[in-house]
Order: sequence, then C-alpha cells, then structure tokens
Amino acid sequence: MSSFLLFLQGHEGRYTIYVHASREKPEHVSPLFVGRDIHSEKVTWGKISMVDAERRLLANALQDSDNQHFVLLSDSCVPLHNFDYVYDYLMETNLSFIDCFYDPGPHGNFRYSKNMLPEVRESDFRKGSQWFSVKRQHALMIVADSLYYNKFKHHCRPGMEDGRNCYADEHYLPTLFYMMDPGGIANWSVTHVDWSEGKWHPKAYRAKDVTYELLKNITVCAWFILWFLRKWLLRTLAYGME
Repeated sequence: MSSFLLFLQGHEGRYTIYVHASREKPEHVSPLFVGRDIHSEKVTWGKISMVDAERRLLANALQDSDNQHFVLLSDSCVPLHNFDYVYDYLMETNLSFIDCFYDPGPHGNFRYSKNMLPEVRESDFRKGSQWFSVKRQHALMIVADSLYYNKFKHHCRPGMEDGRNCYADEHYLPTLFYMMDPGGIANWSVTHVDWSEGKWHPKAYRAKDVTYELLKNITVCAWFILWFLRKWLLRTLAYGME
C-alpha cells in the first residue's frame, strides 16, 4: 500500500482527487485515481501549458462547492504528517501557501521582459515553486485572471529574446499573488525540496537517503511547517513502507 493510500485511508468524504492526465488512457495502480482524470492538451515543461494544467485542475475542483482548500502535488510527493494534522491546519488557516520571493539573479529577474509593462513591472516580478495550497477565494482568482495570465503567456517562455529563458510555472502565480493579495499568502510552499545539487531539478531521494534524521530535520522546522516531501522515487516509497 502506498504512502498516500495510508495517508487518506479512513478519511473518505473529506477530500476529492483530480488527476491531470494526457489524452492517452493512464494506468492507475490505486483505485483512488480511477475516474478522476482531467484530460488536456499536451503539457510541455517550462511552457505556459503547465500553468494551463494547473488552472484546468482548479476549474474542475471548484465545481464542487464543498471544496474549500486546494493542494497541487506531483506524483513524487509523500506526506510528512498524518491526514488530520494537515487537514485541520489547512482548513483553519486564512492563508494560501504560495512560494513567493524576489530573485535578482540570472534565474530570477533576469527572465523579466519589459513587454510585460505596464501591468507587470520588474520590481513586481517574483519567483517560486509551482506546488501550492490555496483557499477557495484564491483558486477563483487564479481561474478568473486573464490580464496577468496573458502577459506571462506571451512574454514568459523558453527561448526569448537575448537568449533568455523564462518559465511561467515558476513566475506567474508568485507574481500574481504579490500584486493582487500579498498579505493573503504565506510566501512558502507546502513541499520540501533539496536544491543542493545545483541542477535544473531537485535532489531525488533514494532508499539510502531515507533516515530518521532526514525526516526529523525536515518536519521540525523553526520557521514554518511543511506537509509534503518531494522528490521521492517510487522504489524509495516502496522501501519506506516495508
């Protein structure tokens, strides 16, 4: 049984699942995901299609009026706390958890294009993780936005002028929330990642990396709470549950 099956077991009726899937029929191991697919056009890493996928998932989830908080996770995320702990915290908070920070370097504001003016100034351009947790009012704001979305659709993409690369999934939501409701977000994501390897993608945890000390160091944090760990390999998950 996977970690998420254990995480959700016994809490039916308190959550709904939406899976972003390709047009090809996916193969689901868990019955939790059967019939929960939201099909779409092809999604390409680094392009606006990733934001489109997020908005499509939110739009479908918003159709259920019982859904009051929305968490976007990847298939390599595992929970760090039990369901009740995560559920109670997210349902009781008045904040959304959007990673949002100013990065003056080559992987931050260097990606900004003046073509975003006058709606988006360089001083408002922000960066953050694409994985988030948002309250219902913020999910509605994301789905309803067209002004800022179109700026990022046309002026934040790989292979821009001067050889710059801009990735909308890293900048659109942080910038949108910084401009629209900076006091309504916590400025950090719901997931822990390790970027110490200095690569395009975070460290992938393997069985040999999973120790009590690792989990303790992640969950006992003096500054903020994290609910999920990314990026665990499937073989690591199986090993950890034995």
